[in-house]
Amino acid sequence: MAKKTKKPSRPAKKAPAQPAGKTVKSAARAEKKTADLFDLDARGNKPSRGGKVPARPSGEGYTAHDIEVLEGLEPVRRRPGMYIGGTDEKALHHLFAEVIDNSMDEALAGHATFITVELATDGYLTVSDNGRGIPVDPHPKFPKKSALEIIMCTLHAGGKFDSKVYETSGGLHGVGVSVVNALSEKLEVEVARGQQLYKMTFQRGKPKGGLEKLGRVPNRRGTQVRFKPDPQIFGEKAHFDPARLFRMTRAKAYLFGGVEIRWSCDPSLIKADSQVPAEATLHFPGGLKDYLAASINGATLVHPDIFSGRSEKKGGHGTAEWAVAFVADVDPFSSSYCNTIPTHDGGTHESGLRTALFKGLRDHAARVGQEKRAAIITSDDVMSGAASMISVFIREPEFQGQTKDRLASPEAARVVEQAVKDPFDHWLAGNPLAANRLLDFVIERAEERLRRRQEKEVSRKTAARKLRLPGKLADCTNTAAQGSEIFIVEGDSAGGSAKQARDRKSQAILPLRGKILNVASAGRDKLAQNQQLADLIQALGCGSGTHYSDQGLRYDKVIIMTDADVDGAHIASLLITFFYRQMPRLIENGHLYLAVPPLYRLSHGGKTFYARDDKHKEALLKKEFHANAKVEVGRFKGLGEMLPAQLKETTMDPSKRTLLRVVLIDTERAKTSKSVDQLMGTKPEARFAFIQERAEFASDELLDV
Repeated sequence: MAKKTKKPSRPAKKAPAQPAGKTVKSAARAEKKTADLFDLDARGNKPSRGGKVPARPSGEGYTAHDIEVLEGLEPVRRRPGMYIGGTDEKALHHLFAEVIDNSMDEALAGHATFITVELATDGYLTVSDNGRGIPVDPHPKFPKKSALEIIMCTLHAGGKFDSKVYETSGGLHGVGVSVVNALSEKLEVEVARGQQLYKMTFQRGKPKGGLEKLGRVPNRRGTQVRFKPDPQIFGEKAHFDPARLFRMTRAKAYLFGGVEIRWSCDPSLIKADSQVPAEATLHFPGGLKDYLAASINGATLVHPDIFSGRSEKKGGHGTAEWAVAFVADVDPFSSSYCNTIPTHDGGTHESGLRTALFKGLRDHAARVGQEKRAAIITSDDVMSGAASMISVFIREPEFQGQTKDRLASPEAARVVEQAVKDPFDHWLAGNPLAANRLLDFVIERAEERLRRRQEKEVSRKTAARKLRLPGKLADCTNTAAQGSEIFIVEGDSAGGSAKQARDRKSQAILPLRGKILNVASAGRDKLAQNQQLADLIQALGCGSGTHYSDQGLRYDKVIIMTDADVDGAHIASLLITFFYRQMPRLIENGHLYLAVPPLYRLSHGGKTFYARDDKHKEALLKKEFHANAKVEVGRFKGLGEMLPAQLKETTMDPSKRTLLRVVLIDTERAKTSKSVDQLMGTKPEARFAFIQERAEFASDELLDV
């Protein structure tokens, strides 16, 4: 028998293939090997290859004695972060949130009309209400314990698992107030119920005696919870911040206009520079609209009104309340709540609000014929200028984590979107001018987003890579900006003549193909996608918009050189508009010029003159030629038709040419901006009005027909 007991511990050998009639002994050995799937002994040790278990010191084994079973509230004290998110100041104040949420649930259910919050110098915080009071009768499952003790000392015990007692509530898991009890050095509960007053005391989650019956209280009802956080959990210096408590209390009052919250704090706890009152009665029938108005007090509104409303549902389930203001000079923010619980990380109810506002604004754009312009906006663009608050009440909401920082219920998105969309459409239709102004504001945000993205993509090329200049640019050899100039010319033909006529040392040529984009009427997306303007910005090297840098400008003079006809003037106007909108400092610093090429060539005998326009031509004919002379008058069709020598002599040679510097007059900046918008903007009716106002001053000489 001894040999048989040792056999299983022999080193395992790879056996050759057995014939069909293998012995009973070998079959038994194979069965034994298969039964021990993980090759572990009774102590949990894994044998070595030779089958011998390595020797281990006693006490290091993993046995049933190592398994702990935490009962009651011990898991909370061991791992408080799982229940309140940590042990810092935020977690400390979360205890107050859990307690006042129970009182708010009573108010939402219609059983409490006021809540009292009191902070004392001894560190105790008291929250009471005039609701139904926590049940104190024996629990059917535990007849020897009152329902109050079960609720305070047992995780996942409460009356909010179904909708019989509370139609909507912030509590879900029956965990909140028992966690507060577990993490409190001392907690006292008084319950006034059935005209009787009861009291029970707890210390670090454990009852200190049974339920006490204190006598009749005919004029009192509800629950009072008085507690002090445990310094063993939060530290000896941990204490409640009156300012933070007051903000949390006031927020609850805003969220439900049907409750009055009475605040009280010992004056010695309030800092001298604090605006926290020692006593206050908080009641806001206006709800979130009042809350938002107080939060953005003094801000400049894009739309003069706050968009607010409330959708009422029978029983409370599916009710939503909202308030949205579009602000121009305040950082946007979004505050959201579910069943009065603040959801700091947002969730599906915020998604529903974003979707409703986005769709509503896009629909408004379609109604007013701005659908094409509004095609670039996203919900982020809409919310980037909005200060919003949304509160939703739904049955059995789903949160992420016990601290309920984010709502995950898909139903909330549908509830909010359906509640908000139609009222938002009516709100926009009620003030069309303000709605159009809001639409323009959001489109500007979208264009700015696209521009920043484009600049971010371009900026990646500069530091690590050599500057790559546009292929059509004929650059000058001078590497310094001082003394260098770039001619922006119309088309390859003019560019060819200009390249032959230039001084290679100091003059660069950049041909543009046809008329460039009108930046005053085009969106930022088109501006970012326009290759001609991208080449121009790259050639200048100074950036555009908010990223313009005069130090990065590669040329001292930027010269617009176009044909001396109406088409040339139009192209010059488009280029000036581009510089005015995208690089105004280039104009302010005196870098932008207009070349003055001739329109006519006058020749007779050995005399040759060039005329800028008809008026100049007539003056030259009278002054420089005899009255009976047969002067040959040639009109240039464009710069490309001029010989390089002619172009150099008349337009490009610094010693002979005429340049017009483009300037911005400080006293007429507003008038200039209005003129650019009127003549180059998106509204043709503005140009028509301009023509009507000035038609009587136009002579035949000014018309090119």
